[in-house]
Amino acid sequence: MQIATPYLMFLGDVPDRLAAKTAYGIVDWRPEWCVGQLRLPGCAADLGIPDLTIADGVAKGARTLIVGVVNAGGVLPPHWVATIVAALEAGLDVASGLHTRLGSVPEIAEAASRHGRQLHDVRHSDQRFDTGKGTRRPGRRLLTVGTDCSVGKKYTVLALEKGMRDRGLDADFRATGQTGVFISGRGVAIDAVVADFISGAVEWIAPAAAPNHWDLIEGQGSLFHPSFAGVSLGLLHGAQADAFVVCHEPTRTTMRGVKHPLPTIQQVIDLTVQLGRLTNPDIRPAGIAVNTQALAEGEARALLDTLAAEHGLPATDPVRFGVEGLVDRLVSEFPA
Repeated sequence: MQIATPYLMFLGDVPDRLAAKTAYGIVDWRPEWCVGQLRLPGCAADLGIPDLTIADGVAKGARTLIVGVVNAGGVLPPHWVATIVAALEAGLDVASGLHTRLGSVPEIAEAASRHGRQLHDVRHSDQRFDTGKGTRRPGRRLLTVGTDCSVGKKYTVLALEKGMRDRGLDADFRATGQTGVFISGRGVAIDAVVADFISGAVEWIAPAAAPNHWDLIEGQGSLFHPSFAGVSLGLLHGAQADAFVVCHEPTRTTMRGVKHPLPTIQQVIDLTVQLGRLTNPDIRPAGIAVNTQALAEGEARALLDTLAAEHGLPATDPVRFGVEGLVDRLVSEFPA
């Protein structure tokens, strides 16, 4: 799907910052696309951008109202419907990452049809995907993989996109989750793709390209997570990754939502290489990205130095310390 920018960010009346994490991710990485926020009375989240009405947003050039929230069950609260209908009537498209399809709400479907507006449900793609073929294709691809879920895979590839472009490299972020789709304006929420077509969907996201072009593919889940390993494996095979970066959160002992212990970084490297060779025999690790948010700066730097020495790879917190070492490694390993 292609989502028209810029965005007016709709937060509804969410109770806290976490409930608007999708919107925060968009503002963090694409602030130039966000003309303002629209909040209902009682909203406890604030993106730090101007509060606007729908009319204000249209006047500032907004083209899409983004429902930038998450909630239990991914439902669309009935009292938000009137605002969404008003946005459609004002000429905006509407995009949502909730599980509830916008078009399943009669008032929204009717307003979109009457005004010729687009409804984007980023968790549900109308694109038909082939099964993955695993045929070698030109271009270069990097995939982020994790010791667990929610360890920074998306933020790592976004930081890499910026860092590589700053160095004059041809690199594009490829989204595989709802927030990533909003950030890039295109992509597929891979966890909503029927299992047989996951690798084919990734081949579609990151197709054949110029020899020196890098597709930076957002990873999902972990090969070691009992709930999501199937998605992670389909991503790995479809990505046909030349390089991968291992993402890690150092304070965890068990994986999110389950009692399984966290794998080591070396276990993730070894299994990723073993399984990734099915579609790219030359796959190799390019670095380690650690979410050090819970650590003091000195403790974080010491940990990164230890991991770099232990694994012979650059190690960094991409948000806190940048990605220069990772880019250096890619330039060295894959000369133009």
